[in-house]
Amino acid sequence: MITGIRWLLRAVFLLVFLAACGTFVPRPLIATVEASSAAATHRILLLSGPIHTDIAIPLDEETRAAFSFLAETGFPLGHPDAEWLIVGWGGLAFYLETPSWSELKPLPVLGALTIDRSVLHVDLAGRIAEPQPAVAAFDIGDDQMARLRNFIADSFVRNGGVVAGIPDAGYGEIDRFFEANGYFNALFGCNTWTAAALRSAGLRTGLWNPLPQSLRLSLGVYN
Repeated sequence: MITGIRWLLRAVFLLVFLAACGTFVPRPLIATVEASSAAATHRILLLSGPIHTDIAIPLDEETRAAFSFLAETGFPLGHPDAEWLIVGWGGLAFYLETPSWSELKPLPVLGALTIDRSVLHVDLAGRIAEPQPAVAAFDIGDDQMARLRNFIADSFVRNGGVVAGIPDAGYGEIDRFFEANGYFNALFGCNTWTAAALRSAGLRTGLWNPLPQSLRLSLGVYN
């Protein structure tokens, strides 16, 4: 019994140590030299929940053009009241079957703890109030914005050049789910994808950010 407790404490200590290293060791390790702040013309948002993060990018004409393939699937990209395109990446079972904590089920949790197929969740939003605890804003330049759009667009699975939507999947009338590249598990899941997307836009994150709290902290430290 005592031996088991010792091994459990060692495992907990190791996880805490790895999480701390993942937060406070920056990625990339050496910051690149960016252009002056005057070139930062695009505002992007990190939207955080208890265990999940999304990225919101302004729904301007360039974004609508870059994601025109979504409109071809019936997604209302041209909605007149939409100001933001919101994208998140996650595990198929957990994402689709757990829209809220009250609907938590054992099998999606098991999938999240092992390996699951991945999906992208795409939604629209109107005005998003700032500041608020669940929203972090970053200003980036034209090149960084283009790289972020490309990173997100390249995350979609395409069949014959057409993105692969998941039929009858969504939380509301507007949002949609699409098949995504890569595989999901709890250690390298939605928040590590978000971190990689933000790094494509020139931001620095922690080395490993499996939780929203870790990602927000590392972004605050290094940007």
